[in-house]
Amino acid sequence: MPDSDVVSPLPSERLSLERWSLEQWLQHLETLHPVGIDMGLERVSQVANRMGLLSRPIASSVITVAGTNGKGSTLAMIDSVARAHGQRVGSYTSPHLLRYNERVKIAGQDADDQLLIEGFEHVERARLQEPEISLTYFEAGTLCGLWCLARAELDLAVLEVGLGGRLDAVNIIDADVAVVTTIAQDHANFLGTDLAQIGREKAGIFRAAHPAVLGSLTLPESVAEYAQTLAAPVFQLGQHFQHDAVVSGLKTWRWQGRQADKADIVLDRLPDPGLPIDNAATALQALALTGLALEQGRVQEALSSVTLAGRMQWMGQWCLDVGHNPHAAEYIASYLPLPPSNGRQWGLIGMLNDKDIDGVIKALSARITDWVCVTLTGERGCQAEELSQRIIAQGGRVHFCADTPQAGADWFTKVLTPNDRVLATGSFFTVAALLARPLPTGAVPLDGDENEIR
Repeated sequence: MPDSDVVSPLPSERLSLERWSLEQWLQHLETLHPVGIDMGLERVSQVANRMGLLSRPIASSVITVAGTNGKGSTLAMIDSVARAHGQRVGSYTSPHLLRYNERVKIAGQDADDQLLIEGFEHVERARLQEPEISLTYFEAGTLCGLWCLARAELDLAVLEVGLGGRLDAVNIIDADVAVVTTIAQDHANFLGTDLAQIGREKAGIFRAAHPAVLGSLTLPESVAEYAQTLAAPVFQLGQHFQHDAVVSGLKTWRWQGRQADKADIVLDRLPDPGLPIDNAATALQALALTGLALEQGRVQEALSSVTLAGRMQWMGQWCLDVGHNPHAAEYIASYLPLPPSNGRQWGLIGMLNDKDIDGVIKALSARITDWVCVTLTGERGCQAEELSQRIIAQGGRVHFCADTPQAGADWFTKVLTPNDRVLATGSFFTVAALLARPLPTGAVPLDGDENEIR
């Protein structure tokens, strides 16, 4: 952003002018607010105004993506396809897996420490103006991310909405196109369990007279109804845009959608991106509505190379997926190969105790019968022993309980055969812990079930 938009220097009595490291800034953010999640836009909007973030668009076009599941893959494909067409793209997502820098990407690259540090300095300058405003970790991080994107001279900014929609900090930005991917139960402590109400909350990212893209065939009616109250044009999967399923063996699919001028567009022979095709179709429709002229060759190139860490990510015999609610677990189970005839299909699971643990286990049990349970630390972390009891109650076999995901992975060193596969899932924390280390490969056969917890 121009220097004229920068507020006054940091008060030396509140914050040393000597630059902190990124890690110091992240630690500081954890001390700014009495609770971790505090839904509402008033505080974050005030600070954003002080930073000049709301006085002009942060990019030539902005797409926001909300939903229970599928946000990350939809955003990743929007980013990849737009960049394949020569656009300069920036994105903001959460949470991260290994490094905080993953949350802000510009031109396909994670933001470096220096840029994020400058962003946090600007947030703090604005926050400390009179009257001082308290921000949560996520709110401060969102403002930093938006500041980074606003100064990057972007053709397109793609913003992932975190918790909910209407009251999420990302929703201070007016999007040109808003996407809702799926609606299911998650974060019940904040969003409740009524799907119609959850749908209305997610639909809170829609803007009057701006396109609303609905990326699921099973969204509650409340989502489209809310869009209609705003006179927002609705583009619904299965009605206004659609896809033919991936043809077995050919691994290609066909997309039909609408351009910004409402003209029909068809793209053939698209490669399977290894991510949900519903989300790929939704990504293409959202981009088309920004006015981008989609070219088949560039879309093919983008979808054949898109990657997203922690989403059905295969690393040798291991499949890592951050899915942590029944809807996500059902998708994982549907795409996980059948158990090998001469080996075992293991599950390594670690979850937070505010999730629908029984629902996740039930969904995965269609593919997984042999389990290792791991404890996640923190007050929200579920103990491995509790996970074990829940799995056994549903007829599964638990062979080991570990204090950490790393210890659970280490256990496989002695038992994993070359014919076995392991699904590691249940939480971002579970997957992050395993991405940071080498994973065991097949060693010796497991002799019988003597290790089974009964």
